[in-house]
Amino acid sequence: MAQCVTKVELSISCDSLIDKDVGSKSDPLCVLLQNVGGDQWTELNRTEKIKNCQNPQFSKKLLIDYYFEKVQKVKFGIYDIDNKSYDLSDDDYLGGAECTLGQIVSSKILVQPLMLKKGKPAGKSIITICAEEIKDTRVVSIDVEARNLDKKDFLGKSDPFLEFYKQSDSGKWQLVYRSEVIKNNLNPCWKKFSVPLQTFCSGDFNRQIKVAVSDMDDNTSSDLIGEFICNISKLLEV
Repeated sequence: MAQCVTKVELSISCDSLIDKDVGSKSDPLCVLLQNVGGDQWTELNRTEKIKNCQNPQFSKKLLIDYYFEKVQKVKFGIYDIDNKSYDLSDDDYLGGAECTLGQIVSSKILVQPLMLKKGKPAGKSIITICAEEIKDTRVVSIDVEARNLDKKDFLGKSDPFLEFYKQSDSGKWQLVYRSEVIKNNLNPCWKKFSVPLQTFCSGDFNRQIKVAVSDMDDNTSSDLIGEFICNISKLLEV
C-alpha cells in the first residue's frame, strides 16, 4: 500500500532548565524518541551538548520521516551530560515532553512544559519545537574569518565562535549553525562548513540572516563580541 511521507526537520530550544550541577549550570542535550508500540520507545536522534546553559538553542537539527494520516508518538528528553559516555542512564534527567509528530507539523511551532519522570513539572522549564518540511535539497558552503576582535578575557585573548541565525516567519531568530571554538585568537579563521539551504534560510535568498561572534567561557555564559544582519544573496556576493 502506498504511503505519503515527507522529511521533516525539527529545531529544539529550551528555557529555564532546572540546575543539577553544583557551582555551575547544567550541560543539556536533547534526545528524540519515537513510540514503537505499547510502552516501547526507540531513540531516533540527539542534539549536541551545550555547556553551562539554562536556555539552550541546539544547532543540530533532528530529522524524522512524517507519514501523513499516521499517528506518530514522539518524546523529547533533556539530560544534563556530565561524562563522555553515550549511555544516558547515568546522566541527570532535566525533563521531557510527549506529543505526536502531527501536532508539531500542524502548529509549526509547539511549546510545551517539561515534565519530570514522576509527572511533576520540571520547575518553569519549557521546550520549543519548530518543524519545517524539507523541500530544498541544495546546500550552501561558507568559510568565515574575522579580524581584530575585542579581547573579552581578562588574562588572555578571546575564544571566539560563530553562530548563524535565520529569521522565522514569526520574526524570531532561529539558530541554524554554530561553529567550533578557536582558543586565544583575535583573528580567527573557522573551518569551512556546509548547511542545507532549507535549514540555513528556508530556501529564501532574501530571508534575513544574523551572524554573531561570541567569546566562549567554560564556567559562565558566552560574551557577545559583535553581530550583523544580512541575507544569503549578500553573502554569496562576498
